[in-house]
Amino acid sequence: MRLNVSSYIPGFSPIHACDARVKIILLVAYSVTLFFVRTWAGIGLCALLFAVTAAVSGIALGRFFKLIVPVYVIAAFTVVFNGFSFDVGQAVAAGAPSGLGDVSAGVVADLPPVALIGSFGLVPAGLARGCFFAARIILLVTASLVVTYTTTSTQLTDALSSFMRPLGRLRVPVDDVAMVLSLALRFIPVTAEELGRVRNAQWARGAAFDEGGLWGRLRAWQTALIPLFVGLFRRADALAIAMDARCYGMPDVARTSLSARGLPARDALALAAGLAVCLALALLL
Repeated sequence: MRLNVSSYIPGFSPIHACDARVKIILLVAYSVTLFFVRTWAGIGLCALLFAVTAAVSGIALGRFFKLIVPVYVIAAFTVVFNGFSFDVGQAVAAGAPSGLGDVSAGVVADLPPVALIGSFGLVPAGLARGCFFAARIILLVTASLVVTYTTTSTQLTDALSSFMRPLGRLRVPVDDVAMVLSLALRFIPVTAEELGRVRNAQWARGAAFDEGGLWGRLRAWQTALIPLFVGLFRRADALAIAMDARCYGMPDVARTSLSARGLPARDALALAAGLAVCLALALLL
C-alpha cells in the first residue's frame, strides 16, 4: 500500500499562476461571504463562482468531491437535525433564529410540519435550512481545496511569512515560524510514505492489520508505529545536523528570499475583482 497525501496538482492555469497571497485573501473573503449570504440565490451564485474557478483551474470537479466524505457525513447530520423534530406541534415552519442562522427556507417556508410517528415529524422549512447549511459547509471545504490543489506548500509558506512580516517589528521570529511551518508541511507526505513502507514490511512479515478484533489490530499496528517513530526521530536528527552545518540561526545576518515580494498588476486586479464580487454577494444577497 502506498500512501499519497500530496494535494498539489501541477498545472499552468491562471489560478496556478496567481500569487498565493491573493488566493489566501480571496479564500478568506469567500468564506466570510458564505456566512453573510442568506438566500438561495446567493448560495447558488457562490456555488457558480466556485464552479467557474474550478473550471479555470483545469481541475475536474470530481477531484474536489472525492476526498470530502467526512464532510458529507457532517452535512447529512445538519440536514437531519434541522429537518426533523421530536415535537412538530411546537416547530415553526416559517422563519429561523436571528443572527447568522437567519437564512431563507425558499418556496417551502410556508409549508406546515408533517407528523410522521406521534409527535415526531418533518419540518419542511427546517429541512430547507438544513440543506442550505449543508451546501455552505461543502462550499467552504471545496473552496479551500481550490487553494491547496493549485498552490505548493512552499508558496503557501512564503505567503504566510509575508503576512507575518509586520510582526518582525515586534521581535517575533517570523523567519523561524515560516521555517517551522515549511518543515511541518514537508514532513506530512514524508511521514505518510514512511508509514506505507513500514506497513508493507510488517505485512510481509505476517502482521495482520485487517484481521481479528480491535485489540488484535491495535497490537498489529504497534509493530508499525514504533519503527515509524524511530525513523522520524532519526530524520529529525539528520535534519538538525544539516541545518547546523549550514549555519542556520546565526544572529545578525540579513536573510534574502528567492520569492518576489511585490504583487504583479494582474494579481492585484484579480484581488480587487474578487473582493468586489464577494462584497456584492454579502451585501445584496
